[in-house]
Amino acid sequence: MADSGDGGAESSSADAAANCTCGSNNCSECCRRRSSSSSLPSSSSSCSLLSFDSYPVQDYNKPWRVYTASVKGFAIGAGLKGGLAIFALLTRLRRRQLLPSSKKVEMTSASADLIMALKETLRYGLFLGTFAGTFVSVDEIIAALGGHRRTAKWRALLAGAIAGPSMLLTGLNTQHTSLAIYILMRATVLASRCGIKSKRFGRICKPLTWAHGDIFLMCLSSSQILSAYILKQDSLPQSYKSFLNKHGAKDPVILNGVREIACGLPFTNLEAIEKFYKSNGVDIKLDPQMKIPCSIIHGNQACGSHFFSFLLQAFKRAVPVYLPVYLIPALIVHRQGLLKRPHTILWKGLLGTARSSLFLSMYCSSAWIWTCIMFRILKRCNIPMVAIGTFPTGLALAIEKKSRRIEISLYCFARAIESFFTCMADAGYLSRSKNFKRADVLVFSISTAIIMHCYAMERDVFRSKYLNVLDWVFGVPLPPYDTTPRKRR
Repeated sequence: MADSGDGGAESSSADAAANCTCGSNNCSECCRRRSSSSSLPSSSSSCSLLSFDSYPVQDYNKPWRVYTASVKGFAIGAGLKGGLAIFALLTRLRRRQLLPSSKKVEMTSASADLIMALKETLRYGLFLGTFAGTFVSVDEIIAALGGHRRTAKWRALLAGAIAGPSMLLTGLNTQHTSLAIYILMRATVLASRCGIKSKRFGRICKPLTWAHGDIFLMCLSSSQILSAYILKQDSLPQSYKSFLNKHGAKDPVILNGVREIACGLPFTNLEAIEKFYKSNGVDIKLDPQMKIPCSIIHGNQACGSHFFSFLLQAFKRAVPVYLPVYLIPALIVHRQGLLKRPHTILWKGLLGTARSSLFLSMYCSSAWIWTCIMFRILKRCNIPMVAIGTFPTGLALAIEKKSRRIEISLYCFARAIESFFTCMADAGYLSRSKNFKRADVLVFSISTAIIMHCYAMERDVFRSKYLNVLDWVFGVPLPPYDTTPRKRR
């Protein structure tokens, strides 16, 4: 079947070899002619990227490609999850040291935390290793049975969908709604880039080329995320809720007071708020008839002075978050250049850390100043005012460099979508399906099918750094114009 499906490519290769002065079919001129004679459309505009210079045909070994993809996928999954687990363990150990002995009993032991971290690391390693191995295996099997060129247009789509359920290896009862939605956002971006290139859908997708669309998307996300942070934290994932509580830096009693006034409920904890401020050296008396919650949010401070003091404190909290984000990749990716030009690479890492830390600190502090401005102008506080007041907070994303903006906005937008639909379901506007419990696996499989199809057929819609990672994990596939790969001698 493979021969009947790809006979045209073999004949064109033979003609190219016959016309070549070298008499061989492996020189650069032959490769160029075979590439130009390929009849596959856009995707295999990737032929120039998948040249023999990067992966010689005589070294193409299908079992080896499956094996290396599985190992590299496992290494990436275990490495990422293991790094996060180590950081979480260190954070818990530090918190344990600061807590009194009575509170330490309530926390799990360090050995239990270590065992749980190892299990999670192994699960995520198996997840990505199985995903990579399954995709490459299905891709090679379909190509062998149906013909490499004949199945090129849909093979990666099917292989990506079949590999998607490997997410279940992280735990049969573990929901990954946030991850599934984020991957769906990534797939949507790639599909939209393909649509922009298309003559049929180019006009429809043209608004997606807006230069500041990432900032607008961040503003939309901020309106939902920060409103949920103040009004309904249960709609946010636990890890993300902990992150917001740390960098939002407001005690739960303060957030509860703002929630009560925004929802029009009678105050139940004004004494607790006054006690909290008194423990921090601020003596304040709150008015039960207040219309705006500025005194609850920042006590006796003016709105402007609270913004600047909060900004400085938020910057100190943000630096430890971004320092490993920039320095660890510099040590791994640029390890060779680090020996030749250490000052340049380290300076870029420190500059990137400062820039991202300023973004996060400005994002958190501006959330409070924008809401205060809105409350004081309109002399009221309600749920729509909270949503409107948190919308401009996303403008802080302009501080980040352009290449990071879309990543951050997509990540936050995925969290915002999950939070929005959770709020709608809790309010009774949406019904919860009890028969289909693993919708996250379905969404993830559809998303990976789209992503892997774009990887095989529309490689130019990927950024080069992501394309390099995918090529490293999955192994550069055989170009469509070559149909009879030879095993390594």
